[in-house]
Amino acid sequence: MTKVPNILWLAEIQKEDVPSVGGKGASLGEMTSVGLPVPNAFVVTAQAFRRYIEGAKIDKEIFSRLAGLDVENADLLEKTAADVKGIVMKAPVPDEIREEIIRSYAKMGDDVVVAVRSSATAEDLPDASFAGQQDTYLNIKGVDALVEAVQMCWASLYGARAIYYRAKQGFDDSIVDIAVVVQQLVRSEKAGVLFSSHPVTGEPTSIIEGSWGLGEAVVSGTVSPDNYIFDARAGRVIDRYIATKKVEILPDGEHGTKEVPVPPERQDIPVLSDDEIAALAKFGKVSETHYGVPQDVEWSIVGNTIYILQSRPITTIAGNAGVTQETESSGEIILEGQGASPGIATGRVVLVNTVKDLGRINDGDIMVAKMTNPDMVPGMRKVSAIITDEGGMTCHAAIVSRELGTPAVVGTRDATHVLKEGDIVTVDGEKGIVFDGAIAPVQDEAPAVVVAAAAPIITATSVKVNVSLPEAAARAAATGADGVGLLRIEHMILGLNKTPGWYIRNNREEEFVKELYDGIKVVLDAFPGKPVWVRTLDAPTDEFRNMEGGEDEPEEHNPMLGWRGIRRDLQQTEQFRLQVEVFKRLWSEGYSNMGLMFPLVGHPKEFIQAKQMLAGWGVDVENTTLGIMVEIPSSALMIDEFIAAGINFASFGTNDLIQYTLAIDRNNQNVADMYFPKHPAVLKLIEYAIGRCREGGVECSICGQAGSDPEMVEWLIRTGITSVSSNIDAVQKIRETAARTEQRMLLDMARR
Repeated sequence: MTKVPNILWLAEIQKEDVPSVGGKGASLGEMTSVGLPVPNAFVVTAQAFRRYIEGAKIDKEIFSRLAGLDVENADLLEKTAADVKGIVMKAPVPDEIREEIIRSYAKMGDDVVVAVRSSATAEDLPDASFAGQQDTYLNIKGVDALVEAVQMCWASLYGARAIYYRAKQGFDDSIVDIAVVVQQLVRSEKAGVLFSSHPVTGEPTSIIEGSWGLGEAVVSGTVSPDNYIFDARAGRVIDRYIATKKVEILPDGEHGTKEVPVPPERQDIPVLSDDEIAALAKFGKVSETHYGVPQDVEWSIVGNTIYILQSRPITTIAGNAGVTQETESSGEIILEGQGASPGIATGRVVLVNTVKDLGRINDGDIMVAKMTNPDMVPGMRKVSAIITDEGGMTCHAAIVSRELGTPAVVGTRDATHVLKEGDIVTVDGEKGIVFDGAIAPVQDEAPAVVVAAAAPIITATSVKVNVSLPEAAARAAATGADGVGLLRIEHMILGLNKTPGWYIRNNREEEFVKELYDGIKVVLDAFPGKPVWVRTLDAPTDEFRNMEGGEDEPEEHNPMLGWRGIRRDLQQTEQFRLQVEVFKRLWSEGYSNMGLMFPLVGHPKEFIQAKQMLAGWGVDVENTTLGIMVEIPSSALMIDEFIAAGINFASFGTNDLIQYTLAIDRNNQNVADMYFPKHPAVLKLIEYAIGRCREGGVECSICGQAGSDPEMVEWLIRTGITSVSSNIDAVQKIRETAARTEQRMLLDMARR
């Protein structure tokens, strides 16, 4: 912690600095380094925030209130969030941090007007956008207003919507910090968002949305923006939609913003010229090329000057681009808008005006709102489709719907007036159409003839996918992955909010077995005939302690180094036996594609003991696929002994392997900046284990975060790995990386 200052300027920041400056801050620093036109800014670091809450001695109180919180209890969630935010706002900002903020602000000029933007350390990640979960304050002027806005950003880390989102994404509140970006405010004449590639299909066309005034109008869905599609291959605009832009958001005096009417003569004219569209598309491609993945970019224009305000990965590109459902064309179309998230759904309309209306939503309903906001996410998770009056491809409803895989039509203008509570409608989120009543999907009577369709990418390297929840199985399978390289069952168990020990003590073992059986079966059914590697339970004691039945969990100074993984199952044999009962039932029903993977195995004797216990419970271990996670240096160094013990496969868990090799607790802010995934020692361990597995004829894979990094995957394939497993949204780019790498290797061999 002592090495990271309270303030960092953009010129000092790179994309690897997320633990210090958050996703937004890291992106702005990286864009500045490659020459994109980013307004001047400094960042109040996450370490400053941590010093603030620890110095004020409010950290333990905050995390104790959040531990085990039932986020589905809306009233309790709102009350707890208000209490925790109050704790943060009452704690005084330390003089040292306050003075550093004031000195940095003075360096920007005399009373510069700034935007104060939250940047959480779990934000804008490849598989979770965290869109709109923390607060931003625009048009801030003066030192007192600035310091107050920074503190309000800190408090927003504990808003109800942020707490809920983290819980659903599996992030621990106690390890997520927040940085704050203080950036010169661009008084935009026009602003908006661009996607460097299509946000649903991944096609190489830039989609640009814009409106008058500040970009907040587009992002929040206050207006339905102009929409332009630019094809870089043709070098021209191939489609445009000019919206009626009735309002714009402008700075309000010296503090905050205001919504004002757009004069009639500007409401229906294009926001952007063709030259501006081409220039924006070029900036988007620069960002995409630099990051290696399609980007979601916020932009602003003043006069003839373009500013880039943010760039983040698009987390929603489908792996089965081009595969669509069709509806019967005979249905009556009652609304049209923009197709923001593909899919077809029929359901009962529920009109949502405020958060209080969420209580009326049942699973499968269709949410209809003027525009959604982050507070509505709990309801958005339940519905089968979403319809809004306002917004475009980049509004909150669109982004969250794509992340949830929920069909959505936005920008219909008058859905909240045309539709009535209880109406039955069908939503086509691909075409942007809403039908009256239930419309059946078209049943193909003959195979469609596809002309010049792109061939699927075939790779010698097996490209699998990581899955944590049964609800994600369909999306994971739609990527075309070659199987599941990691199915985490602890997420299913944590979702029960009761420890396995609780079920054992209360004679409800069958209930536990059925819950786990049902969850795993959903994933197996989504991947028929493809390997699915199920990891046995790996839940640290601090996670169990927050659950019912966790009262007797031991207090461990560092649970990551403690009683978890296979070492716990070998001691708590009844807990292990319940898991094995689930696996036995699935194998007996013909799911022979399921393999077991034991976590945190440090010595071959642990694998041998687990194998013996399985045999003792009636498992035919000689005809069952069994493997280990390689996440401790000892398991990499002793891989020959593991092969001799009979493992069928080994898969690197890089997150743990890195921290155990370097003695770096990845959850410890004091040393987070030393966490180095490509440390030579880590690479040597991986390289050694890959070589020995190839020599021993054992499949070698990777299922840690590194399996979603194209650069790392290229190195792994060149090193000889036979399989990789990626996060859902990374499968397509990893398959492309694998194919490109294999082709280059063949070309290199041919040239030699």
